Amino acid sequence: MKKVEAIIKPFKLDEVKEALSEVGVQGMTITEVKGFGRTGGKKEVYRGSAYVVDFVPKVKIEVVVPSKLVPAVLDAIEKTARTGRIGDGKIFVTAVEEVVRIRTGERDDDAI
Repeated sequence: MKKVEAIIKPFKLDEVKEALSEVGVQGMTITEVKGFGRTGGKKEVYRGSAYVVDFVPKVKIEVVVPSKLVPAVLDAIEKTARTGRIGDGKIFVTAVEEVVRIRTGERDDDAI
């Protein structure tokens, strides 16, 4: 099993959610986050004064899927979240050792 975390632009959330559903993802966690990457944020102008907005609003999507589904999940996120502009985001994949569904006690693939 793998955990896929994607940091994307907020306006792309609905498209990505739909694409993930189409490849078989049954559940996900969405968090509103703020951050910046290499560019260090963006410059804004307010009342004639320039300033840097260090933390840009983003959305973090987290899904735990069987390992065989990871390539389809990555492809779905990458294609739908891409705008071609700076700040499109990142995708992280990590191993998950164990999953337990609290209500039923199911474990691992059955708990996803």
